[in-house]
Amino acid sequence: MTTGPAARSAASLLAAGLSATVVVPLMPPVLAMSSPWWEHYEIRESFLCRDQGRLVVERNEAQASLISGGSRATLFRETSPLPGVRYGDDNLRLILRGDELTVERLPQRFSCFRTDQA
Repeated sequence: MTTGPAARSAASLLAAGLSATVVVPLMPPVLAMSSPWWEHYEIRESFLCRDQGRLVVERNEAQASLISGGSRATLFRETSPLPGVRYGDDNLRLILRGDELTVERLPQRFSCFRTDQA
C-alpha cells in the first residue's frame, strides 16, 4: 500500500482533529460499519472527499452520524438561516447542500461530493 496525501483517510483526520499532517495507509471501504439500530437513521449517503477519502453520513431530522473507517461521530441538527442542512456539536459541523457535504472543524474545512454507493 502507498501513503501520501491521496491515501490520507478521513478516519485519521477525525481522530486527529482533522490534522493535515496525519498520513496513514488507505483504509478499506466504510460499508462494514453502521450506526446502532436504535438511532433509526432514515437516510444513508456516501461521499468522496478529495485527499481525505470516503465518508458515510447516516441521518434523520434530528441527528446525523458521520462514519469513516472505524470512527463514528454523532451530531445534532442545528437551526440556521444559512443555506443547507446543518448538523453539529461543539467541535464538528456538517453542512449538506445538494450533492455537496462540507465538513468543518475550524479553522479547517473540506468539501466532499455524494456518490451513488452508500
